Amino acid sequence: MATTLAAPSHGTHRALSASVWVAQVFLAVAFAGAGIMKLGTPIAELAQSYRWVADVSPGLVRFIGLCELAGAVGVLLPSLTRIRPFLAVGAAICLDLLMLMAASFHLVRGEFGALAPPIILGAIAAFVAWGRSPERAPIAPRTKPRNAR
Repeated sequence: MATTLAAPSHGTHRALSASVWVAQVFLAVAFAGAGIMKLGTPIAELAQSYRWVADVSPGLVRFIGLCELAGAVGVLLPSLTRIRPFLAVGAAICLDLLMLMAASFHLVRGEFGALAPPIILGAIAAFVAWGRSPERAPIAPRTKPRNAR
């Protein structure tokens, strides 16, 4: 016996869309803060708060910060402007992968206390990628005016 999934009701769609918006804003704020911190704080100062920073190259720390900042912009800006809003899904997937790598890094090092943030942020990023997928609650792209070419 074949079953089909019913399309979500308008109320369900609105609730999901609102939830994904909250998650997108949260991710943007969290990753922008983390990225700016890794890009703008002296490495020696970061190493006092985060033990792992002293064990990797400064270039890697800055690169991670740049990725976090780019992810923060990418997970929110395309949806806000409605210019290629599907890019927010890609940014959320990239942030999820970044958090998977961070969790793996801390797990290998035995830093179990550092696992919660990447697991939680990764789960939220996965929710955004799922929620903004074409089947769930995508953002409609901006339409061109009729007189535009």
